[in-house]
Amino acid sequence: MKTFLISATVAIALAGMAAQAQASDALAHAVQASVELRDGSTLHIFKDGKMAKEDAFGRAVYLKRGEVLAAKDGRQIAAVGNEVARLERLLKDGHTG
Repeated sequence: MKTFLISATVAIALAGMAAQAQASDALAHAVQASVELRDGSTLHIFKDGKMAKEDAFGRAVYLKRGEVLAAKDGRQIAAVGNEVARLERLLKDGHTG
């Protein structure tokens, strides 16, 4: 019985880690590139060229039309699209019960 409880506990822990890995994999497979911005946020560029912004706290945030974003490396990037709902879904994928 003790062995069963230990095995069950390990299985549950591994399943939880797998769900988190799937969520980050979903985002990694959907984006072409992720660019760190000066303000601590991240700009995700999807494979179709549209973009979404994730704030420093891991939340999808609104991009203004024509907004110019400053990358950490000094580049200036003009936002194309506002895929906030798409990013929100990818960030939450695998994190719901």
